[in-house]
Amino acid sequence: MQDLNVYEQFRDSMRRFATDKVAPHAAEADRTSSFPAAAFAAFREEGLLGLAFEEDLGGQNGDLMSLVICGEEVARCCATSSQLLMNNWIASFPLLQYATRELIEAVIPPVAAGQKSMGWCLTEPQSGSDLWSLQTRAEPSGNGWTLNGRKRFITGATWADWYLVLARTGEKSFGLFLVDRDDSGLSFGRLESKMGLRGSPTADVIFEDCQIPAERAVGDPTGGYKYLTEGLTYSRALIAAQALGIAQGAFDAAVKYTAERQQFGEPVSRFQMVQGMIADMAVKVESSRALLYRSVEAASGEDQNKARGMASMAKLICSDTAMSVTTDAVQLHGGYGYLTDYPVERMMRDAKITQIYEGTNQVQRLIIAKYVYGQ
Repeated sequence: MQDLNVYEQFRDSMRRFATDKVAPHAAEADRTSSFPAAAFAAFREEGLLGLAFEEDLGGQNGDLMSLVICGEEVARCCATSSQLLMNNWIASFPLLQYATRELIEAVIPPVAAGQKSMGWCLTEPQSGSDLWSLQTRAEPSGNGWTLNGRKRFITGATWADWYLVLARTGEKSFGLFLVDRDDSGLSFGRLESKMGLRGSPTADVIFEDCQIPAERAVGDPTGGYKYLTEGLTYSRALIAAQALGIAQGAFDAAVKYTAERQQFGEPVSRFQMVQGMIADMAVKVESSRALLYRSVEAASGEDQNKARGMASMAKLICSDTAMSVTTDAVQLHGGYGYLTDYPVERMMRDAKITQIYEGTNQVQRLIIAKYVYGQ
């Protein structure tokens, strides 16, 4: 990890960027359920789409802390935009770790440049937390693989160009496979109408005798469970950052509103019950940030069990904080918090999914307990 001053300078630049280039489009993307094209174009111009990748792949060689700070600051203004930014990073992680150099060099540079995008296909209609009930299968076929199955709630579906797919390759084995949106046998279900993250397209991804070449199997076609587990340690830190950014945005809005809102001839920020709520929100945000950053440190260490446990802790506390802080922010806005004129109602809706995806918070508690007991 770099010097703390470097990270704080990066945070300042990301905050200015998000405030100027992302925030102005957040409400419209939510209201119309439309892709935040202006924000995505700004990501491309700023080079943020390549932040996670090596320089020789067209990226900026950012470490996990840099990605967390960037995701946090973007989510402070627009959770939808942060989701579409981080989706490429999350889907590409196993590829960068285990794919052949030839496949990496064919896929990543256009993604880093913002010319292509990626999606991550894990969840199925009957398989969310229960990985072992996964039904999508990949079978050897000639000089390649044939995929059959259906993936559900896929972020970026219909929009992404590449889909990294977890598929069963045996009774107790899984593999990761990279599918191009133009491959025969790939199609999409209807776009979902969601509570939050409305500008991020979500749909089923369907494979019907979908043929891919052999070189698009990522690493060992029986090693998918290991790759998934490692990838979730990385992705949960990013989802925690997204949740923390939502919480920070709602907290900032609540502080500003209560300092300006007048009742009984003085700002409501002078009232002790309001001060107590603001104090509790501040403690939740800052303590969540501290645990998240500790989990980032653990991710770069040798103890991967600790890294997994800490990532689950960070995802759990940051997402619970996001839900709690956004709810209190709406309350502090009074009736105005219930109106779409103010961003806190959008933030409250956006926060909920962070307690659900990338492993529900109930599952995170089980993972944490196993880590604590050394299981």
